[in-house]
Amino acid sequence: MGEVHVHEFMSLDGVIDAPTWTFEYGFDPKMGEAISAFTEGSEGILLGRNTYEMFEPAWSTRTEEDDPGAPFFNDTTKYVVSGTLTEATWRNSEIVGPYDPATIRRLKDTVAGNLYVSGSATLVRAMLADGLIDGLHLFVFPLTRGTGPRLFTEDATPGKLSRTACEPYDNGAVYLGFRPQA
Repeated sequence: MGEVHVHEFMSLDGVIDAPTWTFEYGFDPKMGEAISAFTEGSEGILLGRNTYEMFEPAWSTRTEEDDPGAPFFNDTTKYVVSGTLTEATWRNSEIVGPYDPATIRRLKDTVAGNLYVSGSATLVRAMLADGLIDGLHLFVFPLTRGTGPRLFTEDATPGKLSRTACEPYDNGAVYLGFRPQA
């Protein structure tokens, strides 16, 4: 059975919206190494509709020369959770329908490796509530945003996590890895 691993760029106050605010910090090469480490075993990408619609134009035309992550995003099967999309326009994409925990469990059982999730805040919050996430990979940046969508909302179910990684970067960001406690 595969696992679901979530990757988010996050401000200190927990905001995880479109990470254009991270650009001024640059992308530390060690961040790429950390991301590669947890995407390495992924045989599927699980995305919510909004993130899919943001990622497709950003990634679909990139090559490995443009970005070493391009082959992963373009060649890996993308499973899109959406109740409104009817057609997938990015190659290797499959719409799995609206959020249903049973669908995510089926994907975990049938996809040969892990499922990677990036962004997709609504989907991630639902999977957290349903106990479907096996790893959180948070890149926390040294700023506050004040407002915006947060990973953990005020009505989130309390839970405990075990730290699996903690790595500071020269650009001020910190990578924090967590697994849910059993």
